[in-house]
Amino acid sequence: MPASRIHRYIAREIATPALLGLSVFTLMILMGRIIRLVEMVLNKGVPAKEIFLLFAFLLPAFLVITIPLSFLLGVLLGFGRLSSESETIALKASGISLYGMLKPVFLLAALASLLTGTLTLYGEPAGNAAFRSKVFEIAASKATVGIAPKVFNDDFDGLVLYTNEFDEQSGVMKGVFISDQRTDEEGSTIFAERGRIFSDPGNYTLTLRLEDGNIHRRPKSSQGNSYQTIGFSTYDISLSMGKEMEAGQTVKKKDKDFSFSELSTAIREAKNEEELLRYRVQWHKRLVLPLAPLLFALIGIPLGIQSHRSGKGGGFAIGLIVFLVYYILFSFTKTLATEGIFPVIPTMWAPTILFFAGGLHLLHLAAMERRFILLDLLLEGMDRFRRLIQRRR
Repeated sequence: MPASRIHRYIAREIATPALLGLSVFTLMILMGRIIRLVEMVLNKGVPAKEIFLLFAFLLPAFLVITIPLSFLLGVLLGFGRLSSESETIALKASGISLYGMLKPVFLLAALASLLTGTLTLYGEPAGNAAFRSKVFEIAASKATVGIAPKVFNDDFDGLVLYTNEFDEQSGVMKGVFISDQRTDEEGSTIFAERGRIFSDPGNYTLTLRLEDGNIHRRPKSSQGNSYQTIGFSTYDISLSMGKEMEAGQTVKKKDKDFSFSELSTAIREAKNEEELLRYRVQWHKRLVLPLAPLLFALIGIPLGIQSHRSGKGGGFAIGLIVFLVYYILFSFTKTLATEGIFPVIPTMWAPTILFFAGGLHLLHLAAMERRFILLDLLLEGMDRFRRLIQRRR
């Protein structure tokens, strides 16, 4: 049999469970957001196509996690099946060593790493920024859609708005009445001839601009029957979108929303050591995470060969354990680097170096057909636990 055909066969054995796992894991993560987004459709009247766009914007951030995990699962299940049916023995008997089986695995790993790197460097920050902009756009459109003439509107925190006339095309309100209970205990009552809502996508703020009116309030610090009336030609009110915002306050862009070029600029222009550490950690994170599929290829091949006696359930459990150990260790070192406890570069790259060295060692042991004592103990413990559960049932 030609080597190219064998390589395609091995690649197919890995790709099939990997693609299935990618679909299942991504859907499971999306389920955590589905309830909130469906609520927007049912209670807020948001069009379904807008919700699908929000899902699309969230997808890159989820795929950065699910692609390495599903690839690891594919390698474990693929080589577990080949080993359980003695196909690896047959391949070795025909003159193909374990190292000769690595080519299709590392080609798929390089493809998964390239896709993960593209998402980490470009897709995830662009998706996060687009998600926030779309949510703001929906909220801004909802602000005007919810306004109807001669109907009290309480969609905004601490405000009740009423208008005699409303032009849907221009967005201009006439005969505006507002009850403002946001700051003063007694609140304020505002009357205005005209009003209009403006949105600022750059700062994620909504502003209600009133013209030709007056404000009536009773100061909380006053004694007796003191009463204030303030006239204005123009008066701006910042409308809350989930939490109270002061006039002119901006929403600071998060580190994960920066593009790679913006992040590099932020590192050069950092104002203090805390900012510099945070930006450098984010920068190295985007370089380290794409290497995860390559690491999982090194580790998954020997583990898949030895874990076949536990069946597919054993391979799945081992995959989750390896994945959790890697990301817990990565999160821990990320915290250490962010807090400035250890230098950023060696700390952020420590899990990658550790898993790379461990993967090479396991691969060498598998090529020499030597057993892994720790894995044998783990599999034996899993078998005992499974039998105990079956007995109790």
